[in-house]
Amino acid sequence: MTANQIENASPRTRIRTGHAPAAIGPYSQAVLVGDTLYCSGQIGIDPATSHVVDGSVEDETDQVLRNLLAVLSAASMDFSNVVKCTVYVADMNDYAIVNEVYARYFSEDPPARETVEVSRLPRDVRVEISCIAVR
Repeated sequence: MTANQIENASPRTRIRTGHAPAAIGPYSQAVLVGDTLYCSGQIGIDPATSHVVDGSVEDETDQVLRNLLAVLSAASMDFSNVVKCTVYVADMNDYAIVNEVYARYFSEDPPARETVEVSRLPRDVRVEISCIAVR
């Protein structure tokens, strides 16, 4: 089994990569439909250890975005293909820091986005980001 797999030959293709954390439940890391990739939310889990990264919300956000990039790469895409992101934060007081890290990855032609404060995220992380990308 390779690190990156594209499963199924149907119009709905499941995308998996070992370079991002495995799904924590009954969902896919991403699903490709035609030229559109729907990426599930990523959290700050280091795929090498399967543990949430220690450190600041900045470190966690950076890991989230590296995980998203790994999923995008498994579908032969990158951040330039992203048209929409949803950012979930456990504390809106972290918005400025999360936004600063996010801007490093989306410096030109940023996608549409919303940021929502939620009461709790999986594994009690502080940030989760999902996205939609188009070839």
